[in-house]
Amino acid sequence: MPIAHVYKRDHVNTDEIIPARYLNTDDTAELALHCMEDLDTKFMDKASAGDVIVCGDDFGCGSSREHAVWAIQGAKLGAVIAHSFARIFYRNCINCGFYPIELPNALELINDGDEVEVDYANGIINNKTQSKEISFKPLPDFALEIINDGGLLNHIAKKV
Repeated sequence: MPIAHVYKRDHVNTDEIIPARYLNTDDTAELALHCMEDLDTKFMDKASAGDVIVCGDDFGCGSSREHAVWAIQGAKLGAVIAHSFARIFYRNCINCGFYPIELPNALELINDGDEVEVDYANGIINNKTQSKEISFKPLPDFALEIINDGGLLNHIAKKV
């Protein structure tokens, strides 16, 4: 069962998601080794496929690098749930085929270590630990198409 890794803070920046010293590759598996390293040095030791990151406002602020999304994807995380996202990071998520979840009160609804399941299409987070369903506004159909196609480039290739 996926678990939540909660960081009770705002403005987690792209250098904390993937430090600049690792930007010499676009290999997602290599980037994953350093995912969240400058925020939590033990993150990759405790994170498993499908897990989610939960944060406050402005997740992904800072430089506009796709590497931040690639590191999260390489770590095989299921989602990032945040009060809000930096706009460029948010669009990079969709363009890279990763689902960002905006949930304004996420830090009040999900605790570190909670077991969670996400129904992306219907906008429901099932918090198994707390036995409650949390609703979020699902992405519009055009964004879901891009994500389901594996990102914008794959989506365009499919349409051509």
